[in-house]
Amino acid sequence: MIMNRDEVSAMLVASKVAKGLTWAQAAEATGLSKEWTTAGCLGQMAFSKAQAESLGTLFGLPDEAIAWLQIAPYKGSLPTAVPSDPLIYRWYEIVNVYGSTIKELIHEEFGDGIMSAIDFSMDIKREADPKGDRVNVVLSGKFLPYKSY
Repeated sequence: MIMNRDEVSAMLVASKVAKGLTWAQAAEATGLSKEWTTAGCLGQMAFSKAQAESLGTLFGLPDEAIAWLQIAPYKGSLPTAVPSDPLIYRWYEIVNVYGSTIKELIHEEFGDGIMSAIDFSMDIKREADPKGDRVNVVLSGKFLPYKSY
């Protein structure tokens, strides 16, 4: 019996490794972006029945795991307030150093509000550079203004 979504994510990652699959192949199976599909496979998004079944076929998942992929998850996957994984910590560092700048510039351009993480997209690509390849990350979220009442 599968007890939670984390167990399904562990099953997906184990199958990915065992079968030599990529997240891009999982995305192709679902018809979604590799970024969104990966987030879903790691337990942060819910898939439709057809998408979950496609992943089940690709990864060889049991019916119970396919059912779990369709349940709205508890979002937020970091085990600690300050991440210890070096790559994730660098994102934490970016927000600590540049967060107030990002906030200030968004407010200057759009007014008082937030960038949505719900109406949101992300694109991660490798950018060739003679001094060493670069990681190009584009985040795009709908602006949601605060309302007066």
